[in-house]
Amino acid sequence: MTRSLDAHKVVSENEWIEARKLLLKKEKEFTIMRDQLNKLRQELPWKEVTKQYLFEGPNGKQTLAELFDGRSQLIVYHFMFDPSWDQGCSHCSFWADNFNQIIVHLNQRDVTMIAVSRAPYSKLVSYETRMGWDFKWVSSYNTDFNFDYNVSFTQENLDKNKAFYNYDLQDTHSLEREGVSIFYKDSTGRIFHSYSAYARGIDMLNVAYHYLDLVPKGRDEEDHEFPQFWVRRHDEYGK
Repeated sequence: MTRSLDAHKVVSENEWIEARKLLLKKEKEFTIMRDQLNKLRQELPWKEVTKQYLFEGPNGKQTLAELFDGRSQLIVYHFMFDPSWDQGCSHCSFWADNFNQIIVHLNQRDVTMIAVSRAPYSKLVSYETRMGWDFKWVSSYNTDFNFDYNVSFTQENLDKNKAFYNYDLQDTHSLEREGVSIFYKDSTGRIFHSYSAYARGIDMLNVAYHYLDLVPKGRDEEDHEFPQFWVRRHDEYGK
């Protein structure tokens, strides 16, 4: 159920042009601020990654360094898929539906993009086949990777509301949460963690939301306790 806009304000052509110009000014200000924020993100100091991780994926067992696939920059989408689950998170699936066709373009800018989940690789393959995706998705099963990058938690963390997520201790309501982490590998092979974002911080990865932000009703989620109440896996709509 979406809200009605039948009572929305209607004006003349000249009034609409003037209102649009005012909004355009704000949009240009936002664009400048976004460029400035991007610059600050790129200037953020790095942390060196010295811990060893071993992932399993379509190329067998690989280290974090090998996941760069010959490039210097790596985007990791932390896809919620607990080892005990039979299918991946529906909301992460909404985000992942945006990935397939952009990765070839990212590759041209020295960027590799993958998804990482804690579920065993066999479960990832089964779910990826169901969803029709072909981006690289690897399992961090039996490693600390998800815990080290603050997207997986213990039951004790949840019981005590002491899960460290989005740079604060909180109740995450789940053993798994979503996020994105960025890594850089220099010419000597050293790896650095440059950035991570969580929760609303990963909105920038969801093209569908950007389109919804253009239309009159927007995302139409404001009046609901859980904003993404409407999201389903793409093969579940209408069922």
